[in-house]
Amino acid sequence: MAAEHDHDHSHDHGDATMARIEALRTEGVHRAGDHEGPFSLHVLGLGKTGADLITSILTHQPEGFLSEPGTRFSALAVDIGDEDLAQVREAAGAVPAEKSFVKTVAMPVPSHADLSYALNRYREFLKMEYPRYYWNPNYEPWLPADVAIAPSDGHQSRAVAKAIYGAEYYQGGEITTALDAFAESVMASEATPLVVVAFSMAGGVGSGIVVEIARHLSSIKLGRRPWVVGLGILPNGADPAEYSDGSFFPVVNELDCMIDTEKNKGVMAVWGDLYKNPFTGGFFLVDQNDVQAMTGDLAATHEYVDTGVGSFLARDASVHLYETLKALNWLAVPADAWHPAIRGEQGERWINVLSVRRLADIGSLGSSGLVKGFTTEYVEARAFAGDLDDATAASIAEAVSAVATAEVDPVVLALPGSDDLVSVVLPRASKLDLAAFVPARDYYDTLEWDDKLLIHSWLLDLGVMLCEPSIRFDGMGGECIWGCACWVVVPHAAIRGEISSPIQVEAADALTAS
Repeated sequence: MAAEHDHDHSHDHGDATMARIEALRTEGVHRAGDHEGPFSLHVLGLGKTGADLITSILTHQPEGFLSEPGTRFSALAVDIGDEDLAQVREAAGAVPAEKSFVKTVAMPVPSHADLSYALNRYREFLKMEYPRYYWNPNYEPWLPADVAIAPSDGHQSRAVAKAIYGAEYYQGGEITTALDAFAESVMASEATPLVVVAFSMAGGVGSGIVVEIARHLSSIKLGRRPWVVGLGILPNGADPAEYSDGSFFPVVNELDCMIDTEKNKGVMAVWGDLYKNPFTGGFFLVDQNDVQAMTGDLAATHEYVDTGVGSFLARDASVHLYETLKALNWLAVPADAWHPAIRGEQGERWINVLSVRRLADIGSLGSSGLVKGFTTEYVEARAFAGDLDDATAASIAEAVSAVATAEVDPVVLALPGSDDLVSVVLPRASKLDLAAFVPARDYYDTLEWDDKLLIHSWLLDLGVMLCEPSIRFDGMGGECIWGCACWVVVPHAAIRGEISSPIQVEAADALTAS
């Protein structure tokens, strides 16, 4: 029996938090020691956005990429159709075959009959994957029988992209063996692997399949052993009109209910740990609009963003990615439970905004996709330009401070490099800190029910349309599209961002029994 004590836990948590921040700022506790590393980068790229990032890493190899003994690079680019994948195959020869694995999978566009056949078998698929899966007698395919399926070079809705991926994966299509091969390459690395899943937060394919493929990779193929990091590219105001379909609101909410530990518990309370957060290493968002304002050209913006993000991920054998993840984990541990050995759980502030600029463009950080007045604990900029004079370091700190305030002044690390790039990570934002969130919610509210269905993805196979209110449990989220009792133990107001804290998941049993 544990000994009783009457300690009132009246520690000064503010002092404990500041101690952690000072340990980052002055002691560099997140810097990799001699006992850590080397590291290797492995990228699962989804849709055109993911393929572009992989191509950029291969063709603009950052300084120190694959420089350490035992390092290895793996890349798997997945899309519907092959139009955007040829570039990856062409660039694959730029890295030594013995130190790399590069593959593309172009999932074919099925006929209505073939897709319908697969969707009618979906309960079988999930039962084989997860014996605790609830065999719902009300199940029907989540896609209407007359749903439009675009050609391979067209824009697929998220719900259709999910269906195409599921049909391919569960029926032994090429994607199934490719994921196995990718995971084998990750685990074959002698260096510590860091896995990044990159996709567009606006695209139908990337955001539509990430909710499934990330868990298949992280939880099943990799057994939740290596760090798996999400990397979402925020919508660009200059994107083609089909990307402005309102999908950003369900995309960010599905991720919110995956990654925020309390909300994720509210999903697993009903549906089981098959739906546990697959992003074991955290999640980055990258804004494009400030770069677009600087370049005035969509293609130039994509190239600028891809080159900068690829450099941050891959340079110096990915030690900068590792150190950043280590710092974010340090910040995520609650002050009242803080110990250097504890892995932090993600809360509602799970978003880490990544911005990369050339040194000459540091003044273009703009808002970095955040609302005005965003505040966090600690901000770090890494300048890869060798020694910095005081004036240059001050200009970087000033530009960062214009985007976000922190408990201490921004830390500017001067690191070796000849490309004059600066990476900035603004940690621990919530979805409400994103400038795009409230406008996306307002637009979503104008849509018809059928249109809302097609821009959802996660949990549709369970009959749950996450962003709509439950039809059985008043105040809860997750409308059942079959009219039965499917739901999630997350308040609908928390999904909409109108309250911040979900109910305790222990209430699930009481609600279910009522």
